[in-house]
Amino acid sequence: MEICRALPADVRAAAWLAVLLWPRHSLLEMEEEMETLLPNPEVAVFLAIEDGAAVGFAQFGLRHDYVEGASFSPTAYLEGIYVMEAYRGKGFAAELLKAGESWALDMNCSQMASDCEISNSQSLVFHLKNGFSETNRIICFLKDL
Repeated sequence: MEICRALPADVRAAAWLAVLLWPRHSLLEMEEEMETLLPNPEVAVFLAIEDGAAVGFAQFGLRHDYVEGASFSPTAYLEGIYVMEAYRGKGFAAELLKAGESWALDMNCSQMASDCEISNSQSLVFHLKNGFSETNRIICFLKDL
């Protein structure tokens, strides 16, 4: 297992894994987004590599606006983390998170935040197992006019 920071040459690999996490987006949309994110100093994308192939990724960013439960700004934010199913349970996600935590400390952050859908029990367990504390639960509403 190797964890490395994604470089511009890794756009396709990072985008492909991002589409697996966020399937409402196309590969082209994610490639365009990664092309913008990877050179941004306030963003870090890490890849988990096994046998020369990217099998997981995590995207982190700095948030300067309000972050639920945070006491400091900026706050590092785990925007998304994904490991291919065949590689789950082997510590890849925890190692990706550690890379993000190291990056956050280098960015002078003292807190990291994240979120998950209320129905995503697997993500909830991952967050709690890796030192996150639940700060709030909300129900969002929308009304067409």
